[in-house]
Amino acid sequence: MKRYVAVRLGLAAITVVGISIIVFSLARLSGDVAASLIPPEAARNPETYARVKHDLGLDRSYPEQYLIWAKNLLHGDFGRSISFHDSTLSLYAKKFPYTLRIAAVAFVFSVLIGIPIGVTSSLRPGSIWDRAATGFALLGQASPSFFVAILLIVLLSVKLRWLPTSGTGGPSHYLMPALSLSWFSIAALARLTRSAMLEVLDRDHIKLARLNGVPERSIIWRHALKNASIPILTLASLQFVFFISGSVVVETIFAWPGIGQLSIQAIRSRDYPMVQTIVLITSSLVVLLTLAVDLTYAWIDPRIRYR
Repeated sequence: MKRYVAVRLGLAAITVVGISIIVFSLARLSGDVAASLIPPEAARNPETYARVKHDLGLDRSYPEQYLIWAKNLLHGDFGRSISFHDSTLSLYAKKFPYTLRIAAVAFVFSVLIGIPIGVTSSLRPGSIWDRAATGFALLGQASPSFFVAILLIVLLSVKLRWLPTSGTGGPSHYLMPALSLSWFSIAALARLTRSAMLEVLDRDHIKLARLNGVPERSIIWRHALKNASIPILTLASLQFVFFISGSVVVETIFAWPGIGQLSIQAIRSRDYPMVQTIVLITSSLVVLLTLAVDLTYAWIDPRIRYR
């Protein structure tokens, strides 16, 4: 187990370094950083332009710039935002809790709704419930989050006046953004859980457990679902990563002050340090969550760690 963990940690570290190189290179290739920091008339002055490049270290070679940037990262210095005039790390830290909250609520919706639908559907294949669950899953995967968000606003806010249209506050502010964000995930988890459970329920050890008189509830939730949990866990973890990194549209529609809205503002103002910080930290979180899933695999199924 120790060797398995060490190998996974090493691969995660290499991946994070590779991501940092890609993020740095794309930021430098996407435009002239020095020109975006000064007014257009000053950028046309060679002396002013050269002085700004020298002060920022942009007159050095790309490898030297990357090493300086990476060294600053190791010391917790992610740079200073051009448009917000503040540390990019502190800005990210202020906005991230909002995105994490809505992602956590969306993840709870996905797990508590999607998995029971899939399990119940697998127990009665071909029934009316199974057909209804399959239809719901197909509809959910075919409906984009922005379309679901607009429908929810029209129905629950404009027509019925049950929920607020935007902003943050009490629990009622979380329902529509989280449901819009988790709609696709609920449908995907329901379909995958159904197919995984159907495969496991047809195995010999499940039939033997039923012949030995093991209660049906224990067979379903303790034996069958545990054996079918690896693909379900994989999809659920990937969806949680998507909730954190892909909530830009939903946060924009509901005016949610999270990382997604901060990303839009940084891109519009060509705030390179802020964009670099958002992409690097979010990508690193994806790597860490994937690492956690790999370690969970080894805990659920010991055969994986020996391979």
